Amino acid sequence: MVLLFEAALRHMRVAAGHLEAKQPSAALPLLTKASDIVTELAGSLDTQASPELGETLGHIYLFVAQRLATAAFSKDAATVREAERAFAPVVEGFQQ
Repeated sequence: MVLLFEAALRHMRVAAGHLEAKQPSAALPLLTKASDIVTELAGSLDTQASPELGETLGHIYLFVAQRLATAAFSKDAATVREAERAFAPVVEGFQQ
C-alpha cells in the first residue's frame, strides 16, 4: 500500500517538473496515473474503523484529485505542487 502512495507522489513531482519545463505532453500521463491512484485510495477508505481519520483522508484525497484535474486542464505546475504539498504528509504518515 505504501508503494501506491509513493508512486502517486513521485508522479506528481515528475509531472510538475515537466510542466515547469514546458513539456505538458510528458506531464499529462503522469497526472493521470497520480489521479488514478488517489482515486483508488479514496475508494478504499474504511470509515468504519476510524470515522474521523477516514473523513479527513477523504477530504485530502478529494482536494488532491481536484488539483490534479485542474492542473491537467490548465497545465499549471503550481497547481500540481499544491496537490503534492497536501499529499506528501499523508505519504509520510503511511511510511512510518
